[in-house]
Amino acid sequence: MGTPELISPRSPRVAAARRLARRNVRSKERRFIAEGPQAVREAVAHRTGGEPTLTELFTTAEAAERYPDLVAAARGSGARVHTASAEVLADLSQTVTPQGLVGVCRFLDAPFEEIAAARPRLVAVLANVRDPGNAGTVLRCADAAGADAVVLTDASVDLYNPKAVRASVGSVFHLPVAVGVPVERVVSGLRDAGLRVLAADGAGERDLDGELDAGTMGGPTAWIFGNEAWGLPEETRALADAVVRVPVHGKAESLNLATAAAVCLYASARAQRASGGCRSVTFS
Repeated sequence: MGTPELISPRSPRVAAARRLARRNVRSKERRFIAEGPQAVREAVAHRTGGEPTLTELFTTAEAAERYPDLVAAARGSGARVHTASAEVLADLSQTVTPQGLVGVCRFLDAPFEEIAAARPRLVAVLANVRDPGNAGTVLRCADAAGADAVVLTDASVDLYNPKAVRASVGSVFHLPVAVGVPVERVVSGLRDAGLRVLAADGAGERDLDGELDAGTMGGPTAWIFGNEAWGLPEETRALADAVVRVPVHGKAESLNLATAAAVCLYASARAQRASGGCRSVTFS
């Protein structure tokens, strides 16, 4: 089969994909952009509500030659595949070094009630997290630590911000994520589901090492992570069962959000596996 004709930069399909850079358009269309081979590969394998998550794929001719199986899988899943110039892909990807593959995907967030009903054992809650790169990186950390879900409160950044999706490096497709949930509802719902709710804060009265030594970290746990600059407000800390700090043994002033989240989530994951054995969580 010959190389498909290049899609015009003025094509309505290109214009529609370009508009997804704006949050209000994403919300209206319930579509978002996923860039690069890793994200596109995960999108091809993912389904949302029984339908393929990937709806369109824009690829340069060079990328199509480099990733023929991926492009074929996208086409086989029912996605419309368009060949475009490197300039069009650069415009759609909004990155300094685009990789020649840009997918258009359906929204994939899960209802918070569904997450709570599944009785998760490890959940990351992002409260007032405004930086999309940080949000995507914490999502990636949660995925790597084996968390069962992530929740972004109503005061946090848009999950589908292109920078957040890129920073997740495909993890946005791996675990259930709820968005736009008030923090009070998150805490009460997870506590009702049997989770201990911990607020991660550098000024916490409890120490993560102490919690591990005391054997309190092996049960179902939700970690609340706050804003990059000012942490968690007092009213949010007051909702938690405990406020826990990550100990700083050296001279560093503090840890950034993603690093602290990784430390906390891995501490819980290690404690749960040591004390509880195999974990079983099922999402419908």
